[in-house]
Amino acid sequence: MTDVAPTETPTVVSGTPVVLRAHGYEAAIASVGASLRSLTHEGRDLVVPFDADELRPAYRGTTLAPWPNRIVDGIHRFGGAEHQLALTEPDRGHALHGLLSWVSWNVSDATADAVTLTAAVPAQAGYPWWLVVSTTYRLGADGLTQTVRATNLADTPAPWGTGPHPYLVAGSAPLDAWTLGLPADTVLEVTPDRLAPVALASVTVDAERFDFRAPRVLGAVEIDHAYTDLVRDAGSRATVTLTDPSGTGVAMSWDAACAWVQIHTADLPAGPGTPGHRAGLAVEPMTCAPDAFNDDAYDFDTGVVALAPGASHEASWTISAL
Repeated sequence: MTDVAPTETPTVVSGTPVVLRAHGYEAAIASVGASLRSLTHEGRDLVVPFDADELRPAYRGTTLAPWPNRIVDGIHRFGGAEHQLALTEPDRGHALHGLLSWVSWNVSDATADAVTLTAAVPAQAGYPWWLVVSTTYRLGADGLTQTVRATNLADTPAPWGTGPHPYLVAGSAPLDAWTLGLPADTVLEVTPDRLAPVALASVTVDAERFDFRAPRVLGAVEIDHAYTDLVRDAGSRATVTLTDPSGTGVAMSWDAACAWVQIHTADLPAGPGTPGHRAGLAVEPMTCAPDAFNDDAYDFDTGVVALAPGASHEASWTISAL
């Protein structure tokens, strides 16, 4: 048996901790999953936090790569071959949120207001491509911006997608009282039991549940759906806003690389009284749709990126206090 000398700083459950401070913001980053552990502005929570020495609750705040959302049955067909991924969402039988959410990323280039983390996706069963993925968190006057960049080291094109998984917090009132502004014309309908994609529909198909183009109070609606056909500003950015009756709020915007956004009202199976139930609104900009690796199975453009050998892809998003 070999004695192991204790490290100078004990490792916490969520991995290497990094704290950024600037412009009244404080962001805590955890290396496991390159996760946004907390984000505050002038001491006010903008996301649902978790403790540094806490096992991260599910996918809260993690970086999703090399795909966001789910791959139905864990099976995808790309490059003329069928691939079977491990089923990481066993209750629904899907491969969920990529391969890096429980990996401890390497921390580098940390300063007072920015940090870069890097991880490799090794070729493996179900995903036989090598990728290097890096993400930079940076605080500015406009909030916290995260940028994700992937480079394909394999000699064949690789399917790629990414996105974040924060749960936004508008203020001290319950989620039901928050006002949501969501500039999306189209929602992806899914099966009620497994959330498998079915077809695109106008948000007017069930306006009370899905149509927040004119900001309004969330109420008791339950949403766990992807939206697309986003209305963008002159800089091609789409923005979701969430405000509390007190007047505080939070906004999340993203660039043209993300054509989709998943919205989830954080309803948990055990319902009220369960820690985390409807504690925040998950807003997940995504470069591609759920099950995008099976693009040929759908009559719409899923947005999956076929990342060429040696090529890179980049996407970014920003969380701001209102």
